[in-house]
Amino acid sequence: MNETLLILGMFIITFAIRFVMFAFAGKMTFPNWLGKALKFVPPAVLTAIIVPAVVMPEGNIDISFNNSYLIAALFALIIALISKSLLKTIGLGMIFFLVLRYFSV
Repeated sequence: MNETLLILGMFIITFAIRFVMFAFAGKMTFPNWLGKALKFVPPAVLTAIIVPAVVMPEGNIDISFNNSYLIAALFALIIALISKSLLKTIGLGMIFFLVLRYFSV
């Protein structure tokens, strides 16, 4: 019974939060300064997710040429800067990582 109430409570809270955002979507505007600040949220969140995974793949900081995650990330960054294509960056970055990870001696 407690699990059912817990799940029901989580549903109500999640639904209420999302419903409010959709209900006021076209009727409310953010101040200009907040709109500018919110543009930095996706890069900040992605950086917070990616950087620890790249520089600490085994749990300890590893900034060396033996770290295939770091080398592949640098390669993907170069591809992104050159091509400006998300699909090419992801595809070539993953292929490079797989080659480094599984075919290197």
